[in-house]
Amino acid sequence: MSSDVTPEQFLAGTDSGLAIYRWVQSVLADGGFDFTVNTSKSQVAFRRRRGFAYLWLPGRYLRRPNVDVVLSLALGRELPSARFKEITRSAPATWMHHLEVHSVADLDDEMAAWLSEAAEAAGLPTR
Repeated sequence: MSSDVTPEQFLAGTDSGLAIYRWVQSVLADGGFDFTVNTSKSQVAFRRRRGFAYLWLPGRYLRRPNVDVVLSLALGRELPSARFKEITRSAPATWMHHLEVHSVADLDDEMAAWLSEAAEAAGLPTR
């Protein structure tokens, strides 16, 4: 369910939220992915057939967050990287990888490859 809030409004008040959002959009557009963006009260979701990447604000849920924005990727495998703050198995075939994004500098070619993998695995969007 989408709200009337835009991603820009959702990320307002963060130091780098809008830049992170634009980076995700750019990687997906450059990769030729057809995707939609849905904003709810709790997150900005990037979707194809299903959601695969999410931006959310830990300050809304945690007392002392380390960052303004977290990028979460849904993948069909666990990525054993120390870059992720937390990795959880959200479904039998889905691992959720949470990256605390301190700045856009945290988002590099390795992260872009993982984002593209998540988008590819999410399949073609339904209309």
